[in-house]
Amino acid sequence: MTQTLLKRRTVLAQAAAATAVLGAPLAARAQAPATRILLGYTAVSDFTAAFCAKEEGFFSKRGLDVELQLIQLNPMIPAAMQSNSIQIGGPTPPVMIQAVDGGLDLVAIAGGSVTSRTATNYGLVARTGVAIRTAQDCVGKKIGVPGLGAFLHVLFRKWLTEKGVNFRQVQFIETAFPQHNDVLRGGSVDAVVTADPFMARIVAGGAGGTPIHFASDLPDGQPAILYSATRAWATANAAQVRAFREAITEGVTFVNANLPKAREHLGKYTRLPPEILATVQISTLRPTVSVDNMRFWIEVMRAQEMLKTSIDPTRLLA
Repeated sequence: MTQTLLKRRTVLAQAAAATAVLGAPLAARAQAPATRILLGYTAVSDFTAAFCAKEEGFFSKRGLDVELQLIQLNPMIPAAMQSNSIQIGGPTPPVMIQAVDGGLDLVAIAGGSVTSRTATNYGLVARTGVAIRTAQDCVGKKIGVPGLGAFLHVLFRKWLTEKGVNFRQVQFIETAFPQHNDVLRGGSVDAVVTADPFMARIVAGGAGGTPIHFASDLPDGQPAILYSATRAWATANAAQVRAFREAITEGVTFVNANLPKAREHLGKYTRLPPEILATVQISTLRPTVSVDNMRFWIEVMRAQEMLKTSIDPTRLLA
C-alpha cells in the first residue's frame, strides 16, 4: 500500500513538472512583446486594408506592433526595405520587379489593391486650358507621373501603346502625388497621371479638367500594390508574415462591410478634408497574389524594355 502511494505521488510529481515545463513557453509567449514592424505606404486608397488593420486592432491582436510610415515616392520603397528602414513596404509590381531585376531579393507576402475596368480613382488629368481628350493628344506633352517605372507610369504607357501611340513621344516627369496639384497650377506639366485622393482635390480646385479613366481599357484583377519584404526578413519572420497576411485579409473584409468607417481611417493617413474624402473611390482590394499576376507584370515590363534579366515569377512570392 505504501509503495502504491509512493508511485502515485511520483507520477503526480512528474506530471506537474511536465506541465510546468510545457506551460512555460505558452506563458512566455502570452507575455512576449509584440513584434515591431515599420510598414511603408504611399498616401493612396490602395492601402486602406492596412489602415483599417492598424486602427481596428487586427495587427495588434496577432502580436504585431505595426507603425505606418509615409513614403512620398513609390520607387523609394524597395531601398527602404533593403536598408531595414522599413520591414514591409507596398511597392507597385513594376517597382518591386525592377528592384529584383536590379539585384534586390524581394518577395510579395500579401496583396493590396487590384486593377478594375470600373476604377475611377486614378486617371490622366490635363491642366485646365490644355486639350487632352485622347491618347493621340498626349504626343509631345509633358506628363507628371508619381514614380518613373511605377504602377501608374507603366500602366499608362501600356494604354498609350494599345491606343497606337508610341509612349516615347511623351515626356514623363517624376512628381510625387502631393505635388500634382501644384505642378499643374504652375504650368510645369501639361497633365498628370494621378490617383485619389489627389485627383479629387485637383478637379475640385479647378487645376485640372475631367479625368480620363484609362483603366476602362485595361485588364481586370491585376495587382496594383504588393505588400513585400526582403526574402531574408520574410524567412526569418515566417510567423509574423502569416499574421500580417491574416490581418490584411481581415482588413479587406472590414473595408467591404464598413465603408464609412474605412473612409475615416483612409482620411487619417492621407490627411484629406471630409468633403474630398467623401468623393474618393476606394480601390478594389484583394489580399492574395498569384504567380500568374506576377507573370502578367513581367510580360508588360518586358514589352516596355524595362528588364535586363530573366525573372522567375514563382520566386517573387513568399
